[in-house]
Amino acid sequence: MAKSTTAKKHSSPTYANGAIKPSRLRRLIPASLTQRWSRWISKRLPAQKQITLSHKGIFIIPSGFGLVWIGLIVLLYLFGTNYQNNLVIGLSLLLASVFHTCIIYSYKNLAGLTFNPVTPPQCYAGDSMPFPIMLTGHTRQKNPDTTHQQICLQFSYQRHVRVKQMHEQTIAIVPFEGAKRGQLTPGRIKVSSYFPLGLCCAWSYVDLDIHHVIFAKPEMCDIELASHISDNDSQYEHGKLRPGVDDYKGLRTYIPGESLKQVAWKQWAQDKGMLSKEFAEPEGLPVWLTLANTSGNNIEHKLSKLAWQVDKLSQTKQVFGLILDEHIISQQTGEAHRVACQTMIATYRLPANMNPDFSPSDVTSSTVGKSL
Repeated sequence: MAKSTTAKKHSSPTYANGAIKPSRLRRLIPASLTQRWSRWISKRLPAQKQITLSHKGIFIIPSGFGLVWIGLIVLLYLFGTNYQNNLVIGLSLLLASVFHTCIIYSYKNLAGLTFNPVTPPQCYAGDSMPFPIMLTGHTRQKNPDTTHQQICLQFSYQRHVRVKQMHEQTIAIVPFEGAKRGQLTPGRIKVSSYFPLGLCCAWSYVDLDIHHVIFAKPEMCDIELASHISDNDSQYEHGKLRPGVDDYKGLRTYIPGESLKQVAWKQWAQDKGMLSKEFAEPEGLPVWLTLANTSGNNIEHKLSKLAWQVDKLSQTKQVFGLILDEHIISQQTGEAHRVACQTMIATYRLPANMNPDFSPSDVTSSTVGKSL
């Protein structure tokens, strides 16, 4: 399996969040026609976790260069018939056969290509969100040039990534700029190629039903922990771990002389060496991160501070809980607890951020485009 993530920067104008502005020609398309096209594509190419391109989902049209090529064919044919020049007529027919061959190879370059989504990494609002996509195609060991080549992938109104040469399995990192906090649904991926001669553009729309949570952008601040039992809320006296027998914490290297009851015999049977089970229990009163006790100019400012505090407390392995109105996450520590808290902060009072529902007519300097 190989990674091929050669990205090409657009020269097109972009918004402040990095999204590509729609062209003037696309802005002239009526919104009703755009919506009808989107519904037709959704019906013909529904969202699936795995998609293999076939004749049903591949569209081919002449490129700008291809239209000039067709015009040259017509011009040569008219010139040859007018002057009864068989050589010129033969040249026009030869160019027409080349164009026809390009149509076939353009289709074969995308046909049989399989797309599978890969679990994306964690991302914070405002960052470039990379979505890894697994591409599986046909390969021939004796003739590698017959594999899928020069394939571009991009979300609507986003920068594209180009896969120059396909392997049996290739991971392409498709970027999404300007993601906001919440549940992100980036929508369809446009797959296109001008291979082999640039005369035809073959493309398709792939909807892999991708959903991902974008965490709130962290903002450095003071740790503001609170206890609902005592007024003496020292921020670093509570919530720490001390040796105990209540909660399983992890494994550590076995120290000679320790009780054999603490030995992790299951790991020892797996030839992982002598390891001891380590237990811990929270020290002091339980502590909470709350939205009410967090200062800020607005709700987004407060959530950004909470996001930073969650990461900071998780790094120091402190036990804490999170309260957002009626939503409560009990006291715990560890990576799973951090992700749960960040997810609740990210989705607090916010609907899903869906790229397909965007309308270019509503674009401002801080929004993302809608797919066709």
